[in-house]
Amino acid sequence: MIWAFYHEIAPGDVVLARRGRKILAGVGTVSETAFYTPEKSSVHSHPSFLKIAWGDAPRDKKFDSVVFPMHTLAELSEEQYRNYIGGVEPILPEDAEEIENPSEFVLEKYLEDFIVSNFDTIFKKQLIIYEDDDGNDGQQYATEIGPIDILAVEAKSNAFIVIELKKGRPSDRVIGQILRYMGWVKRNLCTNGQEVKGLIICRDRDSKLTYALEMTKNIDVKYYAVSFKLSAVL
Repeated sequence: MIWAFYHEIAPGDVVLARRGRKILAGVGTVSETAFYTPEKSSVHSHPSFLKIAWGDAPRDKKFDSVVFPMHTLAELSEEQYRNYIGGVEPILPEDAEEIENPSEFVLEKYLEDFIVSNFDTIFKKQLIIYEDDDGNDGQQYATEIGPIDILAVEAKSNAFIVIELKKGRPSDRVIGQILRYMGWVKRNLCTNGQEVKGLIICRDRDSKLTYALEMTKNIDVKYYAVSFKLSAVL
């Protein structure tokens, strides 16, 4: 979040501030890059700031349902932006969807970065993170239907592998999402008969997920375990 705050938000960007997940507090334009001022942290609780030129409207606009993502920072499409400031109930962004297990959701947001940083070790170089002709790598690979968590290529078969972390979401939602992304990859990236496979990574076994995957032959599931150890100083 802090990295994005300093490196991805630029002067001229439009910012929507929310209060909770149902209220649009205000809309403004970034007038200066983020800066660090520890002297103000005692008053404002946080030392990192952005200068925003806030507009007069809309202000404190309340929606009937949850429309904002859980993350402190989230990038919105132009269509989502128009819906927020217009009279249409916005479509829930991908990362604001129903969460069954909030602690799992938070953990796996960090796990994604860990997997990417240790990709060769974890997958023993059997999978390679995809990079397109424009130099965009496969982590949070952008599509018009949402970002793919990790897009990889199987070294042996050259098949695309769509990797999705469950992130505390209902199994039915995850299955639908990975199938949607696999269809997008098939239509937009595959050449010369390339296959598309899916891989769901989650923490605990889920009978609903297991039953759903009985009816598919090209989606696998793998489970992870977290180990935490403290050692005394000798």
